[in-house]
Amino acid sequence: MPTLFTHIINGDVPGRFVWKDEHCVAFLSIGPLAAGHTLVVPRQEVDRWTDAPTDLLVHLTEVAQVIGKAQVAAFGSARAGLEIAGFEVPHLHLHVWPTNSMADFDLSKARTDVPAEEFDAALHTLRAALVAQGHGAYVPEA
Repeated sequence: MPTLFTHIINGDVPGRFVWKDEHCVAFLSIGPLAAGHTLVVPRQEVDRWTDAPTDLLVHLTEVAQVIGKAQVAAFGSARAGLEIAGFEVPHLHLHVWPTNSMADFDLSKARTDVPAEEFDAALHTLRAALVAQGHGAYVPEA
């Protein structure tokens, strides 16, 4: 049975994409810890990160690093956080978000009340940072 993320990847459910390549996509989280909080998701349905082929996991991590660097530049954070939780949706995904302290690592504090305008502003900001850092080939059109 396809996961929610598969439906987002296939365009059946809307998503705010910041990255698309042959192996994965990245889109804004609907429950962000900070503006620009992004999920890096493989196109292949893999439930647990420990079951992912090594080359896929390496690729996801590389994409997460690129996005994290863009987040730090775009949102002025001290660091980019990275977390693999895996309980929310049974489809491997890496959380990447701008962070300034360990207090920002609590997924239970994710916002659920973000107005569409804030999502769209974060989307534009992050896409622009990715393009500025030379990754425009992977940034989907608005």
